[in-house]
Amino acid sequence: MFGDNFFKRVENKTNVDKNTILSLAKKIQEGNMKDENTLKEVINELSTLTGKEVSKEQEEKIINTIVNDNIPKNIDKMF
Repeated sequence: MFGDNFFKRVENKTNVDKNTILSLAKKIQEGNMKDENTLKEVINELSTLTGKEVSKEQEEKIINTIVNDNIPKNIDKMF
């Protein structure tokens, strides 16, 4: 699937290591992405990893978007 070179490039660009990426991917894959608590955990973890604060209003908007299947084709347009 993804080789070590891929993870090294991501780590160099983001300062997030391979184990953290795989752990988050597993949480997303195994979690119920319609469950607010699971979504809050993922949002919080991504916020911490990226160093970007997510307000309660943004968090609610993200959760409502996912729960209601209103995810845009270009996720970067959500923000």
